[in-house]
Amino acid sequence: MKNRGRIVAFFLIVLLLAGTIGTTVTGITKNVNLGLSLQGGFEILYKVEPVENSGEIDRESLESTVRILNERVNRLGISESNINIEGDDRIRVQLAGIDNPEEAREILSTSARVSFRNVNDKKLMDGSNLVKNGAQQDFNSKTNQPIVTLTLKDASKFRDITSKLAKKYKPGIPFPQRKDLLVIWMDYQKGDSFQEEVKKEDPKYVSAAGVDEPLNTTDVMITGDFTVESAQRLADIINAGSLPVNMEELYSNTVGAQFGEQALDKTVFAGIIGISLIFLFIMAVYRFPGVIAAINLSVYIYLILLVFNLMNGVLTLQGIAALILGVGMAVDANVITFERIKEELREGKSIFASFKAGSKNSLRAIVDANITTLLAAVVLFTFGTSSVKGFATMLILSIVISFVTAVYGTRLLMGLWVRSKFLRNRPGWFAVKQRDIKDISDTAEYEPKIFNRKPDVVPHRKKFFIASAIMVVLGGVSLGIFQLNPGIDFTHGSRIQLAAEDSLSTEEIKNGLEELELQANSVVLTGNNQEGAVLRYDRVIDEDRIADVQAYFKKNFDADTSVSVVSPIVAEELVKNALYAVAIASIGIVLYVTLRFELFFAMTAIIALVHDAFFILAIFSLTQIEFDVTIVAAILTIIGYSINDTIVTFDRIRENLRLKQRVRSFKELAGVVNKSLVQTMTRSINTTITTMIAVLAFLFLGAQSITGFAIALFVGMLAGTYSSLFLASQLWLVWRGRNIKDKPVDFSEKKRTEGPQV
Repeated sequence: MKNRGRIVAFFLIVLLLAGTIGTTVTGITKNVNLGLSLQGGFEILYKVEPVENSGEIDRESLESTVRILNERVNRLGISESNINIEGDDRIRVQLAGIDNPEEAREILSTSARVSFRNVNDKKLMDGSNLVKNGAQQDFNSKTNQPIVTLTLKDASKFRDITSKLAKKYKPGIPFPQRKDLLVIWMDYQKGDSFQEEVKKEDPKYVSAAGVDEPLNTTDVMITGDFTVESAQRLADIINAGSLPVNMEELYSNTVGAQFGEQALDKTVFAGIIGISLIFLFIMAVYRFPGVIAAINLSVYIYLILLVFNLMNGVLTLQGIAALILGVGMAVDANVITFERIKEELREGKSIFASFKAGSKNSLRAIVDANITTLLAAVVLFTFGTSSVKGFATMLILSIVISFVTAVYGTRLLMGLWVRSKFLRNRPGWFAVKQRDIKDISDTAEYEPKIFNRKPDVVPHRKKFFIASAIMVVLGGVSLGIFQLNPGIDFTHGSRIQLAAEDSLSTEEIKNGLEELELQANSVVLTGNNQEGAVLRYDRVIDEDRIADVQAYFKKNFDADTSVSVVSPIVAEELVKNALYAVAIASIGIVLYVTLRFELFFAMTAIIALVHDAFFILAIFSLTQIEFDVTIVAAILTIIGYSINDTIVTFDRIRENLRLKQRVRSFKELAGVVNKSLVQTMTRSINTTITTMIAVLAFLFLGAQSITGFAIALFVGMLAGTYSSLFLASQLWLVWRGRNIKDKPVDFSEKKRTEGPQV
């Protein structure tokens, strides 16, 4: 009765989980904040500078600026905005789902410091004399043209100013030469001149009016070539208040709504296909444990979305990739456990004993592998830009939650069945054939097999070393000749991506750019039917010109646009941060592996990581695929993934060495390493396949903007699996084996805190 109760409890837990997920997941997904890459919008990074040369930027001025920017954004009617202070002098603004980015840019960037000046640019009065929220859009009673009216605090001061100007009034003098003009400026800067601006078709000042008599009023009228919308926008800017600082644009990214919608649809579709295939694969390979894993992976995805929503996180295209990639990596903890259970079953142990021993023996490898991957993710979050931070945040959540669901969730659900004794004589439910189970009375040591064979990997180590050396040389030649094709993230400049319903042609695009006098350095068509294109510029395009490009391609090609602009300052910082991230992640991994294992393991692990990262660079050099900041995220992810794989192999070597206790010859050490490689090979291959399924789904079904990212992950995972199985362990064998030629080495458990001793 008790055994039946455990099975009933299993189904009740599963039904409870299914009911909870089924009834709440829709609401959770609807409430998740989507980033610019998934719904379109506008992102801009400002450098904040003091108004006066002698001034300083402090925290109070930054917070005041953010408060005013938020008020301006609210006046635009944008509900999904994110304005954050970065460092000591940066403010990043993200506006999702915005229809008119140029309007937003204008409202955000203007400091809104109103000043009243004469024709010699002498300040007569400034915005401190204006009544708060006193600006309004109105109409000129004589011409019925849109105007902006201002309300002053003090009529007497305005009367004194206009009295002095009225004395300079002389009839018949042409407008530009009049001395009685009251010029109203917005964001006057040192060096600006009315005499120069008045000659231009679009002057910087907003209004200039003659004063032929003193004005004793608190109402001031700003006239100009306004539309109702532009007049209202100016009134809103003035009412929102002037910024206490100047802001220089360092980086901007405009994603068209069509791009966002396509990216979301394709990425979600790729994710569904990828996850479904992973579930089918793991159930086909591991049978009943695979079903348990699929249940826990479903819970994992639900918890990820729930926690991310509670954190009020912003989900980016890279964030979804991290979630799906996390599914593939979360399988690894299950695979490690399942493979250990299968090993125990083949040794002739009972289902319960195998479950208990397999769960215990796999925990250490799972912990070590997750910590090293987590280390790379934390470094990525620390040094990454906004979109990369989103990826890192999701990756950190994935690692933590996958550990909880894989270790505790899987053991809970499977434990109910194991303890019910229903599976007592059913090893086939664990994908173990009866003929592979050793008789418990047989004292011979079990020899692991791959496809019913006993592969001998170690004797071929020189072939692997030579193969790696040849590939490194070829990669070095490629990097030397072709170098990388860096994106604007690392070189600065502008990048415009087009997406149209119909096919585009290079000639038509170039003709359009000539008409705009904005010839691009390169024009590359994209998409299966060439319905897209990427325009590259090695200079920063002025924001007004960007608006012209967007309007032109929308009108003539019905093409949506996505525009990125990166200043040299930001490009330099991205390169520096990328190098810091890789270096710090590598140092952290060396320290951790040294503490948990030994220095020899740590050094060979780092060699393997450099090997994997180098191959990603070599492939991108050879193919000339654009190398942008997301590729750095992919490299750091591969560092975490590769060290994960390597650590599991090292953990098995360490375990077998402790069982052996003393190794007396190089041949004996080689035998231990070979056995460990064969024992972990199935796990490495199955984990790589499941993760590859997710990556390939993104590569072939996902949004185009994530293609380079997916290629980097694909190449890195192949290289990572190869280096873990055939390079890192073999290097350790050669390096460590030198100490055995003179004396036996003690690898017993009592030496674990000191490492193996000679």
